[in-house]
Amino acid sequence: MNKYILGVTALFTSLLSAQQTEKQQGALDSIQKLDEIIISTNVIFGNKYVAKHRTGSAYYLSPKELQKFSFTDVNRALRTVPGVSIYEEDGFGLRPNISLRGTSPERSSKITLMEDGVLIAPAPYSASAAYYFPTIARMDAVEVLKGSSQVQYGPSTTGGAINMISAQIPAEFGGKVRASYGSFNSNQLHAKIGGGNSIFSYMVEYLNYGSDGFKTLPSGKNTGFNKNDVVAKFKTNLFPTAVAKQSLEFKFQYADEVGNETYLGLSEEDFNANPFSRYAASNNDKMTTDHSQYMLTHTLEFSKNLRITTTAYQNNFARNWYKLNDVTFNGNKQKIADILADTSTLSDHFTIINGSANSAADALGIKANNRKYYAQGIQTKLDYHWYTGDAFHDIEIGFRFHYDEEDRFQWVDKYSISNEGAMTLTTAGTPGTNANRISSANAFASYITYKLKYNNWTFTPGVRYENITLQREDFGKSDVNRTGVDLATRENSVAVFIPGIGTNYKFNNDFSIFGGLHKGFSPPGNQDGQAPEESINYELGTRFNIGSLKGEFVGFFNDYSNLLGSDLAASGGTGSLDQFNAGEVNVNGFELLLNYNIAKKGNKFSVPISLGYTYTNSEFQNAFGSSDGLWGTIASGDEMPYIPKHQFNTTLSIEHSDFEINLNGRFNGEFRTQPGAGSIPNNEKVASNFIVDISAKYAMTKRLNLTTNIINVFNNTYAVSRVPSGLRPGHPFGIYGGVEFRF
Repeated sequence: MNKYILGVTALFTSLLSAQQTEKQQGALDSIQKLDEIIISTNVIFGNKYVAKHRTGSAYYLSPKELQKFSFTDVNRALRTVPGVSIYEEDGFGLRPNISLRGTSPERSSKITLMEDGVLIAPAPYSASAAYYFPTIARMDAVEVLKGSSQVQYGPSTTGGAINMISAQIPAEFGGKVRASYGSFNSNQLHAKIGGGNSIFSYMVEYLNYGSDGFKTLPSGKNTGFNKNDVVAKFKTNLFPTAVAKQSLEFKFQYADEVGNETYLGLSEEDFNANPFSRYAASNNDKMTTDHSQYMLTHTLEFSKNLRITTTAYQNNFARNWYKLNDVTFNGNKQKIADILADTSTLSDHFTIINGSANSAADALGIKANNRKYYAQGIQTKLDYHWYTGDAFHDIEIGFRFHYDEEDRFQWVDKYSISNEGAMTLTTAGTPGTNANRISSANAFASYITYKLKYNNWTFTPGVRYENITLQREDFGKSDVNRTGVDLATRENSVAVFIPGIGTNYKFNNDFSIFGGLHKGFSPPGNQDGQAPEESINYELGTRFNIGSLKGEFVGFFNDYSNLLGSDLAASGGTGSLDQFNAGEVNVNGFELLLNYNIAKKGNKFSVPISLGYTYTNSEFQNAFGSSDGLWGTIASGDEMPYIPKHQFNTTLSIEHSDFEINLNGRFNGEFRTQPGAGSIPNNEKVASNFIVDISAKYAMTKRLNLTTNIINVFNNTYAVSRVPSGLRPGHPFGIYGGVEFRF
């Protein structure tokens, strides 16, 4: 494989000798002997070599790994990474719930999500629940950072950061077209083209991805979705003959989605009878989204030792999830989550949901969860490195000014339903009469990290500073024109230093140990005086090579002094997004990753196998009560919900120049859906599952490949969660064939 040079000192690729000395690799910090490489200024580490040599735990999902299974579901991609816990919702990964090292998984709101180094959650400070998530099918790579060296990335620093790297501008003209089709009328068309010269280069990409869905409605309406993505990048090298190198890159990204998705799951009895059915009352549920991103990145390289990168960005996201919210029978209104949790007591409400009874007018409340998000900012990073004798030094300083907001302008339409399942609009709601408020945040963040490499030691101390002002303007349900006559406001501010230090000692080329200590932080809500989420986090690990076996073992301990929960409708709560103090919690565990190539050196075949295991244990240190559906009442000693203790992943590949076959098996241990201790009650449990996927690729020519993907080979039926409202199934058996042409 070619060797390339990555950016603290270069904007393009050049060949690099495979026999680089260790001193040369350290001298420029990011000039390494590489397996895979992403050429970009907006990465965390950019390749597997750098990920393996950080003083904190890190994982790089390379282009090769992502292409093995042609991932369209981010859940399936991230499950290969130790330390990542996920509970699914829709079976396609449209809105994942991701936890890193035991952080609260609800809508991935407690981790730092980025695309190309820029915060990508719709409103990462004021409303961090990720109802928008970038499409993994268009990503070149994914970086997952955990541990002490993550103080560069915030605002959430407890569990870690995920940076998705979009398609890069190629060094020379080229492109690809990929099309696939399969089960449930699922289809994908992905095309990109790019090229350029020493002055100007470009890349344009289009992705369409959709399915009719694997669930069934009584009406026969499809339960799937359709997504479009467009990305364009343009780059120019300014003043090419000047001593100081400068470049300017513009990125535009647009995405939309229409999905017939619902919050309404199934009762225990109905899930056991037909897990892929949907109730008649969810027939009109629909999610529509619209997302755009603008990025302008300026890179100024004064010398091979000093570079400044500045990025201005703006993200816009609008969504309306029109979905069943409540049911009224004889004047008694109940939330759908409560009805599904007790169908016997609320049997009259339940017959309305399943369409087996004629309801009164206005029996069904369908809420238009109409929201607009806006985020913009500018961030800059200075990187300077130098030598003094045998010591290598690197200092990085960063600043970010950021503003984001969430604008809720919601209403509720009322419907009746017949015993044949037909729904009729009986009362149209007025926009703004359900929720009519704007939450916003102004934030200034800065950090400084220093890296010292001397002989076999590496030290990376650093500190981050976050200064955040959170506000909410509630215009009230009767002031839909927002005149301010009933305006209620509140504000909360926090300023915090977030220190961390990591170290690595390399005994030899085959064995090293690393460890770190850092402060975990997550922003509070806008309630006056609410404290942020804070913790002290520790990790200790080793990386080793034993012959052809490569591995990493790391233990972690997160000591929360104040864990925050969020009142999300997605987790069975009211949907207010208000956060609440959950007190002291301890989370500990370990992660193991092993890689081995079964084939002997010189064999025409390569047979790599990887094994990953994660153990996570959590324990509340105090008792408290909340109204949030995911948390409920807590006793000291209880475990956190939706965090499995055991997770296991294995991938076996057979690779040849003409073809490859990949097999992936994932075990997800049982987890509780309510806090508790001891054995898990059946009505509060999601059982363990083991799912096997297979992919294959055959190269008809150097440019033309045929692909096959099989999801859930053994067609296991399994539940993935009990939220938002009721049991939800995972993806059943599905087979997909495709063709890919590169030029």
